[in-house]
Amino acid sequence: MQQRFHVIAEGLVQGVGYRWFIAQAAKRFGLKGFVRNLSDGTVEMDIQGEADRFDAFFAEAKKGPFGAQVLKIRRLQKPATNEFTGFEIRRS
Repeated sequence: MQQRFHVIAEGLVQGVGYRWFIAQAAKRFGLKGFVRNLSDGTVEMDIQGEADRFDAFFAEAKKGPFGAQVLKIRRLQKPATNEFTGFEIRRS
């Protein structure tokens, strides 16, 4: 069953390779969507994939790469679509 989430990562998540880390994790778990920096210092994700992949993905997103300090992951479930064909890092 496909699920989709709009996600905001808060903390020290910009300038530390967090978007690249998220893109690699998403690809490893077979997830589609995008990640991008927001002007308020957070990182936004829109992610879709099989429901059983998200627990492990969010555990990695909470850890982040070396140098990141992820304080909070806020997620909101959305209706799944066929909008995404892969996973990309978008420009801010």
